[in-house]
Amino acid sequence: MTEGEAEPAQRQIDRKLLELLVCPLTKTTLEYDASRQELISRAAKLAYPIRNGIPIMLPEEARLLEP
Repeated sequence: MTEGEAEPAQRQIDRKLLELLVCPLTKTTLEYDASRQELISRAAKLAYPIRNGIPIMLPEEARLLEP
């Protein structure tokens, strides 16, 4: 990895993509958690993972948020 390249865990999701994505269950907006590489749906109480820069928007792949 060369200087100036981001570590995979620190990848940034494209802001335009984030504006377009919604929770597949609730159709509400998502919050981006850069440190955990997840998209958070507060309405569904789920965190969708981002793997290799690709949001995985499958409810069965999502992590249940703690209350």
